[in-house]
Amino acid sequence: MTATDVTAHLTPGLWARAERHLIRKALAEFSHERLFIPRQDPADGLWSVTSDDGAVTYRFPATRHALDHWHIDADGITRERTADGTALPLDALAFFIETRGALGLSDTVLPTYLEEITSTLAGAAYKLSLPARSAAELAAADFQTIEAGMTEGHPCFVANNGRLGFDSAEYHAYAPEAAAPVRLVWLAARRDLATFTSCADLDYETLIAAELDPATRAAFAGRLGALGLDPDGYYLLPVHPWQWHNRLSVTFAGELARRHLVLLGEGPDDHRPQQSIRTFFNVSHPEKHYVKTAISVLNMGFLRGLSAAYMEVTPAINDWLAELIARDSVFAETGFSILRERAAIGYHHRHYEAATQKGSPYLKMLAALWRESPVPTLAPGQRLATMASLLHVDRDGRSLAAAFIAESGLPPADWLRHYLRAYLTPLLHSMYAYDLAYMPHGENLILVLENGVPRRVVMKDIAEEIVVMSPDVPLPPEVERVRARVSDEEWPLAVLTDVFDCFFRFLGATLDEEGVLDEEAFWAAVAQCVRDYRKATPQFAERFERFDLFKEEFPLSCLNRLQLRDNQQMVDLQDPTSLLQYAGTLRNPLAPYA
Repeated sequence: MTATDVTAHLTPGLWARAERHLIRKALAEFSHERLFIPRQDPADGLWSVTSDDGAVTYRFPATRHALDHWHIDADGITRERTADGTALPLDALAFFIETRGALGLSDTVLPTYLEEITSTLAGAAYKLSLPARSAAELAAADFQTIEAGMTEGHPCFVANNGRLGFDSAEYHAYAPEAAAPVRLVWLAARRDLATFTSCADLDYETLIAAELDPATRAAFAGRLGALGLDPDGYYLLPVHPWQWHNRLSVTFAGELARRHLVLLGEGPDDHRPQQSIRTFFNVSHPEKHYVKTAISVLNMGFLRGLSAAYMEVTPAINDWLAELIARDSVFAETGFSILRERAAIGYHHRHYEAATQKGSPYLKMLAALWRESPVPTLAPGQRLATMASLLHVDRDGRSLAAAFIAESGLPPADWLRHYLRAYLTPLLHSMYAYDLAYMPHGENLILVLENGVPRRVVMKDIAEEIVVMSPDVPLPPEVERVRARVSDEEWPLAVLTDVFDCFFRFLGATLDEEGVLDEEAFWAAVAQCVRDYRKATPQFAERFERFDLFKEEFPLSCLNRLQLRDNQQMVDLQDPTSLLQYAGTLRNPLAPYA
């Protein structure tokens, strides 16, 4: 790829469209989080937000939906000089500088945030440069085409595709929307300096034999033998090519010089990066494991490393959860399952471990995780799609959710009931039966579809994202890490915030705006799903009263406020609720159905 090719998408027209879309999202989400308090002009019905100094005004048409969701028409946004109404061009970086006071952007955070916004805009311009693919086309596409076709990123976060660390060529090589094949780099890691753990039904030799063909394993062993090294003294470890070139070959140079680590070469299989950027799907052999790798790139509030210490108990946590799910009849009836993280390996750089504290990025540079593929579990006629796809809207404003509904031939309300049964019911059961919560956003769920109908869901990203919200639930010692201190008020937010506000808020408004299903019918179906679960599990009656999902209102937990405050480390993974940001309350759309 030439120097010109990597920036071919950076044109005035595409950049202007990307800026307008991003400013629309910023106005909507910052208004939702009450960083902005828009005023409505009674004369024309337009809403407005003014810059910190009052010199500039943004005006826009909007409709408001449940959970204080702002649906804003991007084409109607204007930027004006407040004094005389003179039109000004939209400029995304100027927008954040003009409103930095309202957003609480410090001198430290602002420059990096602007860089994340610029990178997000560049990614949006690239996506706009690709051939338009309609929602109906995507609905008929395969799993990885849908994955690469997602354009929005996280629905709540404004700066959601920063990926600071990728250069322009690396973006084209490793961004999921580029859909380029990637071959992982394999290292040999001295066994006495690395830790390998696996689920009870797997061992190292079985794993490697399934992941690498005999010729590749022989070539890797030959490389070690040529250096006078014993292959049995090393683990084989896959790494992200970016991490190898930008971090390991430099920051771990001494380990390479001493042959504690040895470069073996590329693996034989082509992989595709997923929306999470550091996880790869094997497109050469879809039945093989996903591979999750460390990549020291700043993206949406975190450096996306992978801790060797944190990975060590990951298989045990997955074994515990898989066993819990397997013996439960409600999970069986709804088809709910997880993709187990079956094995993990982490390298311990003794000097960095001695020099840094727990949580340091220097301790998250070299580790890998193998996660089950969902492909072998499919029955004939079933297909896969990331649940994030339900929020995808094509360039003509048509949603992928509506396309799935059309494919199903079902009335929209019936389709929605199938989806809620597959998705919401097992989440409710996890919480009320086991005090167990997930991070159930769209990227963490895979839909199993038949004729466009969600029949079951598969949860992934288990060990880093689940939490047991009770001090009383018995846990094996190696699983104790997932326990967190959660108050009675915070407990229901695992549904009210993570599901209702961060996913259903968008899905309900999208279907309503598209004329597919009105919002009242949407939330009535959600309420009915909760009622059906309560009726089926009367043994939890006391807990339903204690943790009421029908209460009048609940605290508004604000994700952008976390990133605006600290875009290097938004939350403490060891205590995920301690740094949450709240801004008043939201009226619960289920309250009328109590």
